[in-house]
Amino acid sequence: MVKEMPVYMDYSATTPCDERVVQEMLPYFTQYFGNTASRVHSFSWQAEGAVEQARARVAQLLQAQTREIVFTSGATEACNLALRGVFEMYAVKGNHIITTQTEHKAVLDTCKALEKKGASVTYLDVDINGIINLQQLEDAIQPHTILVAVMFANNETGILQPVAEIGAICKRRQVLFFCDATQAVGKIPVTPNEAGIDLMGCSAHKMYGPKGVGALYIRSRNPRVKITAQLTGGGHEQNIRSGTLNVPGIVGFGKACDICTSEMEAESTRLEALRNQLREALLQIPGSSLNGHPTLRLPHILNISFAGLNSSQLLSALNKSLALSAGSACTSGSLDPSYVLAAMGLPENLSRSALRFSLGRYTAAADIEFAIEEVTREVSNLRSQLPVFNS
Repeated sequence: MVKEMPVYMDYSATTPCDERVVQEMLPYFTQYFGNTASRVHSFSWQAEGAVEQARARVAQLLQAQTREIVFTSGATEACNLALRGVFEMYAVKGNHIITTQTEHKAVLDTCKALEKKGASVTYLDVDINGIINLQQLEDAIQPHTILVAVMFANNETGILQPVAEIGAICKRRQVLFFCDATQAVGKIPVTPNEAGIDLMGCSAHKMYGPKGVGALYIRSRNPRVKITAQLTGGGHEQNIRSGTLNVPGIVGFGKACDICTSEMEAESTRLEALRNQLREALLQIPGSSLNGHPTLRLPHILNISFAGLNSSQLLSALNKSLALSAGSACTSGSLDPSYVLAAMGLPENLSRSALRFSLGRYTAAADIEFAIEEVTREVSNLRSQLPVFNS
């Protein structure tokens, strides 16, 4: 089987913009180009109307209120705004934040920065499947704890944390719960209000929308959450996030959410079947092993280690046929083993030999067959050069 270009299997890093999204965005670059903050003529009114329609579409996907959606430049800003905003707003109550060792760097690096400003941060362990221990979480909560930050789904392994249970613990202990749901929104049902999530970040480019736009959900009641703005200068977005709004991007984000609302269930079912086919075939390769919980996971992500090999070797051998990664896009340039897999207790040799396969809207059955052939062949070729596999 010959492919002219590498088959894309890195949808967790980013997704192509859906053509329907692009078409809806285009008029807002040249025809409806108004600044929503002007509010004195039809150009700004048209732009403002489009933004509010997009806000309603995001809210509909999340089953949230429109006033609970604040647009940002992406999930990284949403994470920063939530963590920094809560730390400053609730300083009178305390300075303790609880998170996990397997969070995205947008959360971990922000927590490290807040520690320099006086925050006390507890980094919870995870088990071999990547799941936190709920009793350890409850035991870690102190009178001065103000925030728990646990991601919905891990970006490297695809495992799902027990967010509803976490939300229940936080509500009972009167601690705010922030959830980085970047990988989950648009892929599986995510309803922050029902799950007890108080703040939640997501990004358009992970769900077939444009890069450079995302959102922060902020609970409006039971309790009403307040955060300190991190960008000032104009009072945009309910005085929470100042800055001229990216109207075309926001319109595209809204359209992407609208598509996910209607197509997500069928798409997830299809991708889960393809992922299972890929998993079953690749685990037939001697020395391969699955990383992360076997069932509590997103339908489209697969993380597998190939013992005796290095992921950089594999990626180099496969880069003309398959577009893959060894983990998070934000750390793909690092030569260090995955900190996520290390935190799960994987030996360093298996952490260094892991590949992440992430499927998406345009993954076809033929792509899965092609990937199985390519990976099987290249793993065999590389191992044929290793004495341990030929003794």
